[in-house]
Amino acid sequence: MTKRFGGVTASDNIVLDVTAGELHAIIGPNGAGKTTLIGQLSGEIVPDAGRVYFDGREVTALPVFRRSALGLARSFQITSLFLDFTALDNVALAVQAHAGHSFHFWRDAREEGELREPARIALAGVGLAHRADEIVANMSHGEHRQLELAMALATKPRMLLLDEPMAGLGPEESARMVQTLRGLKRDITILLIEHDMEAVFALADRISVLVYGRVIASGLPADIRANAEVRQAYLGEQDVVAEHG
Repeated sequence: MTKRFGGVTASDNIVLDVTAGELHAIIGPNGAGKTTLIGQLSGEIVPDAGRVYFDGREVTALPVFRRSALGLARSFQITSLFLDFTALDNVALAVQAHAGHSFHFWRDAREEGELREPARIALAGVGLAHRADEIVANMSHGEHRQLELAMALATKPRMLLLDEPMAGLGPEESARMVQTLRGLKRDITILLIEHDMEAVFALADRISVLVYGRVIASGLPADIRANAEVRQAYLGEQDVVAEHG
């Protein structure tokens, strides 16, 4: 795929494949084009050239909601939650939106088992079952990230596009998120954009490195760690090789 914004080439003829059942991480310095890439995969950004395929089907022209219906879900870098609602209400709204109808108009949505039960299952999947009735405004930033992930899971995705789920988390919250993602691996294919290199090397089956809109390397974590071009372009800047070597 290729995508340009004025004179800036954010995606420079990117060729990328993600295998079913794997957690594939995308890493790279700020401005490398990572979020633009994931936007094209989710359907929010239309590439100037190239095609996107999901499970053998071309989806390049499909809007976000159509891709979601096929099982492709995105979790955003910045959370967008209804702070005055409970955690369960937020996830139930995601279930309702994915279902594409409003259920029984004259009934309280909180009584709809078709909404509430999948929402409870999604909350349990990210370790928030005990916080289902908590008002979101009273929850921590880390719990907000977990809740956002639960909302993505509520759409029953086959593949998750995760844009920096560890952003702004403290050490304990990051550890919980890593544990959650580890539990989701294999059941759901995951494409992960993340700056937390400790999390990336702990979770990824494969890693692709994006620099100035180009994939300069793609392979197993050990291969990426040992790649001289990667060390020079990115990893060496953060002393990640030394830390994980």
